[in-house]
Amino acid sequence: MNSLETLKQSFVTFIASHFNENEAASRMDFSLNTDPQKADFGDINTNIALLLAKSLGKAPRAVAQDIIDSYSHPFLKKIEIAGPGFINFFLTDDAFKSLALDLCTQKDGFFKVDNPTTVYNVEFISANPTGPLHIGHGRGGIIGDVLSNVLHFLGYNTTREHYINDAGAQMEKLGNSLKIRCLQEQGKSIEFPEDGYHGEYLKTLAQECIKEYGNNVTEKDDQFFIDYGYDKMLKQLKNTVSSYNINFDVWFSERTLHPVKIEAALKTLQDNGHLYEKEGATWFTSTTFGDDKDRVLKKADGTFTYAAADAAYILDKAQRGAQTIIIILGQDHHSYPKRLNGIRQALGLDSVKLDCILYQLVSIKEDGELMKLSKRAGRIIELNDIVETVGTDIARFFYLNRKADAHLDFDIKLALSKTEENPVYYLQYAYVRTRSVLEKAAEHDVFKNISCDDVQYLTAGEWQIIKKIVELKTVLHSISTNYQVHSLAYYLLEVAHSFHNYYHHNRVIEPETVEQSRGRLLLTQLVKEQFDRCLQLMGLTRPEKM
Repeated sequence: MNSLETLKQSFVTFIASHFNENEAASRMDFSLNTDPQKADFGDINTNIALLLAKSLGKAPRAVAQDIIDSYSHPFLKKIEIAGPGFINFFLTDDAFKSLALDLCTQKDGFFKVDNPTTVYNVEFISANPTGPLHIGHGRGGIIGDVLSNVLHFLGYNTTREHYINDAGAQMEKLGNSLKIRCLQEQGKSIEFPEDGYHGEYLKTLAQECIKEYGNNVTEKDDQFFIDYGYDKMLKQLKNTVSSYNINFDVWFSERTLHPVKIEAALKTLQDNGHLYEKEGATWFTSTTFGDDKDRVLKKADGTFTYAAADAAYILDKAQRGAQTIIIILGQDHHSYPKRLNGIRQALGLDSVKLDCILYQLVSIKEDGELMKLSKRAGRIIELNDIVETVGTDIARFFYLNRKADAHLDFDIKLALSKTEENPVYYLQYAYVRTRSVLEKAAEHDVFKNISCDDVQYLTAGEWQIIKKIVELKTVLHSISTNYQVHSLAYYLLEVAHSFHNYYHHNRVIEPETVEQSRGRLLLTQLVKEQFDRCLQLMGLTRPEKM
């Protein structure tokens, strides 16, 4: 427990005993004010008086005044009432030094969850292995990867999973498309099917196939082309996510669900009374759970639908120990959350939570103009192209620096710029500045071995940044519940801005004022550690120089 949490616990205990009220104390806001423009509103704000007013039958300001008259703490310099009854706490210098000491000694532990127990399974990208990953997959990838990083950092058991859609008609379509491309490469006049995979990548793959197996390759059976295309596409997919700095714990093959696990899931649904037969097909009572229509799980010809595999997959995740299942999907899957949760409930998995994160489309902007893309015509931007053009760091951050439910225009010109307008450049420059300051300081004997003992030399000029560093705990814990990973990017940009501003207004290394400088160097060290922490969570590199 850190100093701020100790203060909060003291205040909660006071509310419970003074007003005989536990419920309001558990719901109150007790938030750190990190906005320098609102410094007059104190360091901590709470709405407890407004929550208590109704049950006590008093005006909120009267309740607030009672609290001010009755509560005190060594960390509080003063308490004020604001507006209709908000209470503002102003912290003492000792409180800030205590917080800084907590940050210095506890390191990552300062931000973690106490006794985390939930087991998470985060599934993302999960593309069909029928073609290269495209720009949209990049967005789903960063959301899933950073969310997994945060959950793991906080202490939760977290599995990153990629579901390989390697069963069904799309694999047959891939094999057929590849075979036709091979025949065309040999000069055969064969019209390419409209519903085939039109991308240029298949022409290249056909050339590789002929080179490897010779011209007689076209005499091989359909399964050969399915397997060849699948193996090559899956290998390319894995190489792409690796270059994008994503590493999955599990690559789960849909094929492993067919037919045994799917039949077992359907039996569970049947036993629970959620299947019926109609026109020779097996239907799931999806409307019972709020879906707009019931869903076919097994067609009249005996083949399974995607929904049947979904049922088996959810059950499989639960059986592997997942307590919270998170699935990252494109906005075109907007009907899935209700459907998947209906399946979960019908399977009897009431103790398992299932959340879907839907992300909006991505457009590429080049020279101020949006590029027109068409998957059917083969005009797609591959994720590989983005990574190779702007680099992994910039690709990841540009995808991250926008809410998932907002459309994203990926600006190539801005991504390639080496100015402070480029947020990645701005962040990494701030990080390099902290390194440079600490390295230059170490050249002076009086500034070597900056340690937690130097907390004593911190002054009021450092309190704003101390609060900003502390705020990360709230940011990360919020991400673990609302999944808004973009807030981490926003947060670190604010830290960078705060440090740049601090650096411009304060001389950090002053051999004439050793104690003041040691305090400022400790602050710089804490900021550097925060950059290390956050850049790692975002999957970005930490350059030594720029």
